[in-house]
Amino acid sequence: MLTIGCHLSTSKGFTAMGKAALSIGANTFAFFTRNPRGGNAKELDLDDVAGLQRILDEHSFGRLVAHAPYTYNACSSKERAREFALEAMAEDLKRMEALPGQYYNFHPGAHVGQGADVGIVLIAETLCYVMFEGQRTCVLLETMAGKGTEIGRSFEELARIIEAVAMRRPELARSEMLGVCLDTCHIHDGGYDIVHDLDGVLAEFDRVVGLERLKAVHLNDSKNPCGAHKDRHARIGEGYLGDEELGGGEAVLRALVTHPALHDLPFILETPQDDLSGYAHEITYLRSLAE
Repeated sequence: MLTIGCHLSTSKGFTAMGKAALSIGANTFAFFTRNPRGGNAKELDLDDVAGLQRILDEHSFGRLVAHAPYTYNACSSKERAREFALEAMAEDLKRMEALPGQYYNFHPGAHVGQGADVGIVLIAETLCYVMFEGQRTCVLLETMAGKGTEIGRSFEELARIIEAVAMRRPELARSEMLGVCLDTCHIHDGGYDIVHDLDGVLAEFDRVVGLERLKAVHLNDSKNPCGAHKDRHARIGEGYLGDEELGGGEAVLRALVTHPALHDLPFILETPQDDLSGYAHEITYLRSLAE
């Protein structure tokens, strides 16, 4: 069965997220580790976390994909911004130990004019500081669309971050501890033609990064043509990936959820929806394509 879910709110607690996931037919989900605008994290209620763990176990959920807030910028040109990212990520990873065996995904950051070389070094230094030997959470670098000065706009940039971590702390760079989350909107907007050559794109990922590091997929349609570098998500079937009039179509979506390199990974929807019923519809539809 396809492992698929969406972003859920933590406002009512961890157990409530598990129940919400079940209500829409999901068997994985994503959640922000704290307010997506940053700030302090709520104190963990371990009984509440245990309630979620029971739901995950009883209903054979796939791995969850926790998401760091967008405000983290590990390669900012401002020292205090880098310090905040470092402090918050370190705290996030310690808190994730209460729900072991999940993923922790983050946007690598924007170098803000310092250059990609400097940004990659700063991101690697942050990872070497916040990760720790024996942690039970795998950290994921997210593929980015390449707007502004984003790092992670290419598979090569992600590989360079991983290589830089391996040079400093090889024990932290093992594939079970450091991987990649592939966002379909982002790589499409970044110039990777997954509409016409998904096999070729994944072969390129394997050559540059290694498929053993591909751990999760953010499944999003895109409001922009390939190579636009804009990162604007569309609902499934309403953008350049899934809409036949825009050059995509159902065959593209089916290829994504059935590809041998992807079909066993957790898929997370980040499409613009008014409520959970929209995600329930997309989950049902995508499961039908995966059958």
